[in-house]
Amino acid sequence: MKKFRNIAMIMVGMTALVGCSDLNEKVLDEYNAAGLTDKQAADGMIAPVYAVLPTIFQHTTLFALQEISTDEAILPYRGGTDWGDNGIYLSLHKHETTSTDPNVRNTWNAVLAGISRSVTAINSLKLNSDPNAKLYLAEARGMRAYYNMVMLDLFGLAFSKEDLGDVTSILRGEAAITYIKSELLDVEPVLSTSVGPGRLTKAGAWGLLARLHLNAAVWRDPYGTATHKAEDMDKVVEYTDKIINSSQYALSADYWDIFGNANHTNKELILAVDQRAELNGHNRMSYFSLANDQRPLPAYPAANGTDGPAITPTFYQSWVSAYGSVDPAVADPRFFKQNVKKEDNQCVDPATYKIDRGILRGQQYGLIYKSGAFVKCADGKSLQVGKILNSRGKGNPLVIHTEKVDFTTEGSDYSSGYRVEKYEFSDKSASGRNFGEADLIIVRLADVYLMRAEAKLRKSNDAAAALADVNKVRLSRTANSAATPLSTINLDLLLRERGFEFYWELQRRTDLIRFGKYEDSWTEKSNTNKNMRVFPIPQTAIDGASNLTGYLKQNAGY
Repeated sequence: MKKFRNIAMIMVGMTALVGCSDLNEKVLDEYNAAGLTDKQAADGMIAPVYAVLPTIFQHTTLFALQEISTDEAILPYRGGTDWGDNGIYLSLHKHETTSTDPNVRNTWNAVLAGISRSVTAINSLKLNSDPNAKLYLAEARGMRAYYNMVMLDLFGLAFSKEDLGDVTSILRGEAAITYIKSELLDVEPVLSTSVGPGRLTKAGAWGLLARLHLNAAVWRDPYGTATHKAEDMDKVVEYTDKIINSSQYALSADYWDIFGNANHTNKELILAVDQRAELNGHNRMSYFSLANDQRPLPAYPAANGTDGPAITPTFYQSWVSAYGSVDPAVADPRFFKQNVKKEDNQCVDPATYKIDRGILRGQQYGLIYKSGAFVKCADGKSLQVGKILNSRGKGNPLVIHTEKVDFTTEGSDYSSGYRVEKYEFSDKSASGRNFGEADLIIVRLADVYLMRAEAKLRKSNDAAAALADVNKVRLSRTANSAATPLSTINLDLLLRERGFEFYWELQRRTDLIRFGKYEDSWTEKSNTNKNMRVFPIPQTAIDGASNLTGYLKQNAGY
């Protein structure tokens, strides 16, 4: 008992794991005593398994670790003070993170909460007689595998626990991969084909299995040089083929619909964080990068941006080098979508007003805001749009996003850096910090095609088949403008293409490590320490297991 309680301390906030081996019986007694039916109890057990996802995907948890640690995002001290947070975003970007970093700790805790809730649900659902219990049980096991995959990617370990009274086993390398794979394979036959994307389906399991095999070489030995086995690449092709051949999913003609408020029904989404406003959504992915005086919602003047991260000049130049003299906003429909005319003192209908999407550069135009309200035009109905002023600065300078952004005083200015508005700002976001309606994506069809392309390149250098998959994705985005097909493909070009397709979708760190680029230099980052490929285990977790000698060891280099 004492040993079990100490182990459970590692899983901060997961009270369900602290207790005796008869907790299964107590769970059932509690819901029966409360008068719940088996159906109500089953529904109540599976819901928390998914409910932790929005916390994991917050801007200061998984996004910070997966994006700000890369060339796709940089977050300086804005104005010398804002977003300082004791330098944690600077150190994260420079690969100097320590075991006391709160973002690392919060991500660890949130992912472990997902594992804990899954274990609790599994133990209860095994004893539940509702017809849905078998499906829910499969989903809970599959989500436990997903959470462990995230843990393996970020921290180099996974947790195996079957019964609430069992001692948690720590798995690394091949053992962790085998465990995660076996769980997904066991539940795949039971999973539904029709409850997604907010719940795990067969296709979701196939997508996770493809991702597992694609990254297996790195996850077996995160510090070595990845050797991608042919059998792993064959499995990537097998599982991606299953999804593509199911004909259940389709590439979205409008790239921005994939990240829109109504994207829950978009056929490109396979597995996603359900953020419809009536559920537990948040709006951090929409407001995080926007300028403070960018106010997207005519109905809510208080909803604004926070002057957070920007893309690095290094990442922007990858677009420039790809398209040469042609502006990437013209050459690639994934770069930018203009919704606001670049004119001063225009009048707009508030019912149809939308801000620009994608990578935001230069002078920003939007609703004119003064004294707590938007300025109306002479007709009293329409609103005035013009150049946005930065009310934080002396003399109200214009909000002009520059390519230059770094940790210097000039590079940390409130306007510095090209910003990203990929996910649509929720129409119901009264404060700008809640009610994000756009589902956040875990697996989508474009990733399936590009994973298959990568597997074919890595196994046999089948450039023709890989190029067909890459161009299938590129040429599908036809709603606003069409991209031109690539004429050739190799691994470097494929990584560049993944950057264009999936920027700020929480994949960049994993991609850079797999492609052997995580030790490269980019804006404000030159550290080549391979130990930084995985994050430190939070000191709080190690302290919680301090009396269990050798149980939880810190990762190398921390």
